Amino acid sequence: MASPPQFLQFVDQHADKFIGRLAEAVAIPSVSGDGAHRPDVFRMSAWLDGQLKNLGVTTKLVDLGKHVMDGQELPLPPAILGRIGDDPKKKTVLVYGHYDVQPAQKSDGWDTEPFQLVVDEKTGRLIGRGSTDDKGPILGWLNVLEAHKALGLELPVNMRFCFEGMEENGSEGLDDLIKSEVAKGKDGWFDGVDCVCISDNYWLNSRTPCITYGLRGLVYFKLTVSGPARDLHSGVFGRMVHEPMTDLIQLMSKLVAPDGTILVPGVDDMVSVADAEERQIYEKLDYSVKDVEDAVGAPITLSDDKVSVVMGRMRMPSLSLHGIEGAFYGPGAKTVIPASVSGKFSIRIVPPQTPEKIEPLVVQYVQQEFAKLNSKNKLKIENLHDGRPWLADWKHWNYEAARRATEAIYKRSPDLTREGGSIPVTLTFAESLGVNVLLLPMGRGDDGAHSTNEKLDRSNFIEGSKLLGTYLYEVAAAKA
Repeated sequence: MASPPQFLQFVDQHADKFIGRLAEAVAIPSVSGDGAHRPDVFRMSAWLDGQLKNLGVTTKLVDLGKHVMDGQELPLPPAILGRIGDDPKKKTVLVYGHYDVQPAQKSDGWDTEPFQLVVDEKTGRLIGRGSTDDKGPILGWLNVLEAHKALGLELPVNMRFCFEGMEENGSEGLDDLIKSEVAKGKDGWFDGVDCVCISDNYWLNSRTPCITYGLRGLVYFKLTVSGPARDLHSGVFGRMVHEPMTDLIQLMSKLVAPDGTILVPGVDDMVSVADAEERQIYEKLDYSVKDVEDAVGAPITLSDDKVSVVMGRMRMPSLSLHGIEGAFYGPGAKTVIPASVSGKFSIRIVPPQTPEKIEPLVVQYVQQEFAKLNSKNKLKIENLHDGRPWLADWKHWNYEAARRATEAIYKRSPDLTREGGSIPVTLTFAESLGVNVLLLPMGRGDDGAHSTNEKLDRSNFIEGSKLLGTYLYEVAAAKA
């Protein structure tokens, strides 16, 4: 079912207004991983709740309780549940998104202030933290709602919304909320949901839209090595004591090889080798080694073979080192021996891997490697958060609706992909609701989510809003 021409025209005609609303959202530094910004995350939830209500959505802010982060007890940002439409003759689509963002400071290497949306008229880029991850896609749904309200058009489906403010920091409290709402049956907010649509990932490149049927899971670890009671002077105590930083660097160096091989025994071994038929799926993708090089800004791929590179992102686990906490990193030449340092790393996992299978392997291996150092320092290993991988049936009518919508808006068939990132709630929705879950991305592969100068192209924001609306019409017409 084609979307009404007046809907598409409305989106085009109100593009500047929609970009202005995105600027308002980006201006709220809703960083969930920084306790100092927790009030801003709450401010973002209130702003989004108000926007939804103004567009006719019945909402509820759900208190998810409290949690401890970096030794500080903090209130969890509320989940926003919403509903519009209760026609039993229509399908019901549940939409998920998150209104929190990654940390960002101009000193990180941004060309502009990260929490001020900059519209680059020459390139059409909308630059700002959260523009593509995930405030732009959330506002795409709002653009659809506004168009229908203003034009007096009836939505082709019933809609339910679930927006959270902790996705970038483990989605704490959300799984329990979803399960409790499902358990309420007809009294719950998710009663009657036929399918789920999530727009929180990206095209493989900047040319070809895609629909995504798989995600990697995640296990995020923190290794802490501590020794002296306080920081020490290297001129006084150097080569006299076991230094925590030396131990930590040794441990971190034993986790992953330069070619990406995970050195923790048993992790890579869990994943089967792709057969010829599966390799053909990756061969057909409109994606190349050059696309990767363009996205990262350097010729640094682990292989020159396209399929190997693509599978490294989509169907293989990966281990990445993220940073060291407690170490000296400022300007100057401070000759300090840190008393305690923490290394952070994560493993992206794929079926049949689960956090429950991976964690014991990592803990045992790290402890064994630490014992080899014969150090008198102390080691602590923590799992900061985790999530399981997910795979969906890409032959389901929900995916067929997304394919038709993509072809209608972009005039080309989308790539069918598995994504390298993690959205843990995807699996929760699939298992709790027992319905098909679809990932329908708005942004491009070079958007730089989680990086400096994050952007969303104007064309992707506007055409992506049309795509989300058209998808709803295709869902309405699909034969379930």
